[in-house]
Amino acid sequence: MIRKKQKQVPHTSGRNEKKRSKSRCSVFAKCGACSHIDVPYEEQLSIKQGSMIKLLNTFCYVDKIVGMDDPFHYRCKVNSVLLKRKDGSVVHGNYSEGTHRIVPIENCLIEDERADRLITDTAKLLGDFKIKIYNDRSDFGLVRYLMVRIGKFTGEMMLVIVTRSPIFPSKNNFIKALLKIHPEVKTVVQNVNSRSDSMVLGDRDIVMYGKGYITDELCGMKFRISPRSFYQVNPVQAEKIYKRAIELADLKGDEVVIDAYCGTGTIGLIAAAAAGRVIGVELNADAIRDAKKNAEINSVENIEFICDDSTKFLEDYAEKGGQADVVLLDPPRAGVGDALIETLKRVKPSRIVYVSCNPFSLERDLKKFTEDGEYTVKAITPYDMFPMTEHVEVVSLLERMTKRKPDTGISLSLDMGEYYDIIEKETMNRQKNE
Repeated sequence: MIRKKQKQVPHTSGRNEKKRSKSRCSVFAKCGACSHIDVPYEEQLSIKQGSMIKLLNTFCYVDKIVGMDDPFHYRCKVNSVLLKRKDGSVVHGNYSEGTHRIVPIENCLIEDERADRLITDTAKLLGDFKIKIYNDRSDFGLVRYLMVRIGKFTGEMMLVIVTRSPIFPSKNNFIKALLKIHPEVKTVVQNVNSRSDSMVLGDRDIVMYGKGYITDELCGMKFRISPRSFYQVNPVQAEKIYKRAIELADLKGDEVVIDAYCGTGTIGLIAAAAAGRVIGVELNADAIRDAKKNAEINSVENIEFICDDSTKFLEDYAEKGGQADVVLLDPPRAGVGDALIETLKRVKPSRIVYVSCNPFSLERDLKKFTEDGEYTVKAITPYDMFPMTEHVEVVSLLERMTKRKPDTGISLSLDMGEYYDIIEKETMNRQKNE
């Protein structure tokens, strides 16, 4: 089938625009994380729409990108690296884009303002208590990072203090002083990370105050969030994405649904209300623990969670003859890859809903899904999950096609006598008409 080319939205690149003499962000030139910070928001959406049409229009019509009413201060998870100055004060910020140089930042235009205030006050307290700040050049010091997670719709706040060792001097007095400034904090967790790479969190959590987790609400359900569990950093857009994913799944009430890369179970738990049975698969054990707790909190009984690699699980599932009506995919930026795609074709779901945080890996995977005609792309909807940056999230729908062998000729069941009788009758009829 020849697809009519979708008209592209004319746009100019935010990167190539002439820079304003003064950016709305005071550290833009040093930080560089928000490449579109000085591009008007409607133009940002136009740029992203044009990019998605150019990349994905060969599969099907690309819907209008879904933006935000308020594109600022949307990040509900904030990581901050610490720096101790010569005067003994402690500042926080981000690494400059593409470098290991720390840029002090107190007010970020895309981060939740409550998180910024909590990090600023915590950094000051660390200096006041003379707690050693880690220096990656000398490999000396205790506190490496601060992380804040906020329930967008509940307002609950978690502070995570990442340290090199489990020791934390004056812990009780420090927590007491912190809560005096920020009584709204629900829990404080010390995360121990002794690694020397760039990973923020380690494998060990020590609860210093509270229960060690917070909760948030999404699509009418409650979700438990621990320091290391995956939960969308922009819940406002995440809710729109999940509602669209469930809409495309078109569940009638009796389907078997597999939620691959399920994280803390968000999409699968939302889908369970309209499905017969849901199987959530996730490699992160902490996320699976939270997913099971989320099912319990929401009294969802028709879902099970399995801690396993999604490709490996699906290979075993297909080997045992397992079937699924709908598969939900929400993979990391690398996408799903050839092995999982080939395995899914053996499972033969009628619909695959693919939520992608990387349109380029999505484009590669859609090519693989559709190359033999077994699946076709029916819907593509882009979402502006990260305003002020170049990133786009995409929800797409693949449907399985019913194959028919093409006709290779006419099948005759006549013997030769019948054949000659027909020819003779046709000859006589022609002679009569002449």
